[in-house]
Amino acid sequence: MAPLPHCLLLLAYSFFFFFFLFFFHPVYASPGDSDPIYKDCVVQCEKSGCAGDKCFQHCKFSSDGKPVDGPWYLQEPLYLRWKQWDCQTDCRYHCMLAREEERSNVGDKPVKYHGKWPFRRVYGIQEPVAVALASLNLAVQFHGWISFFILIYYKLPLKPNKKTYYEYTGLWHIYGILAMNSCFWNAAFHSRDVELTEKLDCSSAAAFIGFSLIVAILRALNVRVEAARVMVSAPIISFVTTHILYLNFYKLDYGLNTKVCLVMSITQLLIWAVWAVLSRHPSQCKLWMLVFGGAVAMLLEAFDFPPYAGYVDAHALWHATSIPLSYIWWSFVRDDAEFRTAALLKKAE
Repeated sequence: MAPLPHCLLLLAYSFFFFFFLFFFHPVYASPGDSDPIYKDCVVQCEKSGCAGDKCFQHCKFSSDGKPVDGPWYLQEPLYLRWKQWDCQTDCRYHCMLAREEERSNVGDKPVKYHGKWPFRRVYGIQEPVAVALASLNLAVQFHGWISFFILIYYKLPLKPNKKTYYEYTGLWHIYGILAMNSCFWNAAFHSRDVELTEKLDCSSAAAFIGFSLIVAILRALNVRVEAARVMVSAPIISFVTTHILYLNFYKLDYGLNTKVCLVMSITQLLIWAVWAVLSRHPSQCKLWMLVFGGAVAMLLEAFDFPPYAGYVDAHALWHATSIPLSYIWWSFVRDDAEFRTAALLKKAE
C-alpha cells in the first residue's frame, strides 16, 4: 500500500492539468444571440406582444408599465404562474423556435441561444426529459441512502454504545443528503432557468461533488482519525466554499461551475481507480463499473450536442447514465460497510 500516496500526488498534478485545460480558453457569445433575424424578432415581439401568430397577454402594457388587462399572472394558466414566464422570455422562446424552424428548412444545424440549446417546453417545463431523469435519480439516491441506513442500524451488529462499527457511516449519511439535495435543485433548474434556481443548482452540485472528493480521499487512504480527516477536508471545503460564494455574490457563471465540477469529478474518479487496483476490495468489480461508467458520463458532460427533437441532449443522457451508476454506487457502499464491519469484528475476537 506504500505507492498510494505517490499515486495521489500524481492525481494532484492531474487535477491542475485539467484545471488549466478546462479554464483557459476564450469565451464567445452564443451564435443564436447575434443572429439579426432572431434579434429583430425579439424586439418586434416585445413591442407588439406577438411572435408570428402567437400573442402574449403579459406583453400588453400601458404607458405606466402596467398590463392593460390587469396583472399578467391572473391571465396565465395556473401551471405557468410559478414559472415566472414574462414578455421577454416568451418572446425569446417563440422567436427561437421560429428561427430554428427556418434554419432547419435550409439544412442548418441548431445553435445555442443565451447559452442554452433550443429546447421545447412541455407544460411550461423547459427541459422535460432532464427534469424527469433528475427526479428519477433523486428517487434512486433516496432508496440507496435508506437501504444503507437500514443495513447499518438494523442488520449489522452495533457496538455496546449503539454506534456502528463502520467508520464511514457519518460521511455516507452526509453524502446521501447532499446527493438528494443536488438532484432536487437540478430538477428545479431544468424545470425553469431563473437566477435563483441556477444559483441553487450550481451551489448544490459543487457542494455534493466537493464532498464526494473528500470521501474518496478519506476512504482511499483509510483515514479514521478525526484530526487527520479535518486536515484532509479543510482545503477542499475552503475551495468549494469560496467557489460557491463567488457564484452567489460576485458572478454567476454556469460554465465555470461545470468546469470546476468536472475537474473535481475527474480527480475523484482517478483516486477510486487507483484504489481499486491497490486495495483488492471484495467489491472491486462494482468499483470498476463505477469508474468506467463515470468516465462515460463525464464525456457526455464535456462533449455537448444539440437536443434530439428538441428534448434529449448530452446533459439529459448524462442524467440517464447517473441513474444506474447511483444504484451501483450505493450497492458498493453497502458492501463496503459489510466488509469493514466483518473485518473489525474478526479483529476484535
